[in-house]
Amino acid sequence: MAEQKESSVLFSLQELMGLEQDRIKQEENERQRKTDEEAASRAASERRAREEEEARIRAEEERVRLEAARSREEAARLEAMRQAEVAKAQAEAENAARITAMRAQQEHEQKLAALSQDKKKAQLTYGIAGAIALIVLGGGGAGFAIHKKNQDAEAAAAIAKATEEENKKKIDDLNALIKKNQEEQESLRKELAGAKTDAEKAAIQARIDAKATEAGKLTGGKPFVGGGAKPTGGATKPGKTCPPGDPMCE
Repeated sequence: MAEQKESSVLFSLQELMGLEQDRIKQEENERQRKTDEEAASRAASERRAREEEEARIRAEEERVRLEAARSREEAARLEAMRQAEVAKAQAEAENAARITAMRAQQEHEQKLAALSQDKKKAQLTYGIAGAIALIVLGGGGAGFAIHKKNQDAEAAAAIAKATEEENKKKIDDLNALIKKNQEEQESLRKELAGAKTDAEKAAIQARIDAKATEAGKLTGGKPFVGGGAKPTGGATKPGKTCPPGDPMCE
């Protein structure tokens, strides 16, 4: 009976020890599980933080890149507008100078024509006086000479007036063509300032160069260099002949 009790107590102790070991193992497993979960959570948090930081850095770099591109585009647009204004001012000044020179030349020619007419009138007066003397001295045969001289003087005056009017019309027509060309170039320069692609800019620049070449031909000088650059050479009038002894004609 005592041995049975002893065996029963021993069994109970062993069972209790086994239960205690199971409990301890479960606790260790639970602690390991929590440790693993915490490590995994920290790793996930660190990974998310790295990804967020990398995304923030990429976004900042993209913002800086876009801002720099916008700044370059704005600077290029402002420079194009400035160059267009400079070219416009140069073209206007040069056209004004050419027109002033043409008007001065026209006034000079008008003065020469007036002087020529005055000279012809003086010659006619002298001729009439001489004819009167011839009539007095030589009779009616001199009357025909007087009539012929009057006709020559009237014809010369008519030719001078017609030439003057024709020259004035040519200059007015030329001024109108120059003004129209200038307006077309200005319109093209505005299109060039607003162009977005290189192809558009090249096409508009080609049209500007063509207009500049046309303007150069109108003024009698060399063709303009594209974009409203300074023309070379000055406007001249074809077929002009200088009267002998006229220093201003040179």
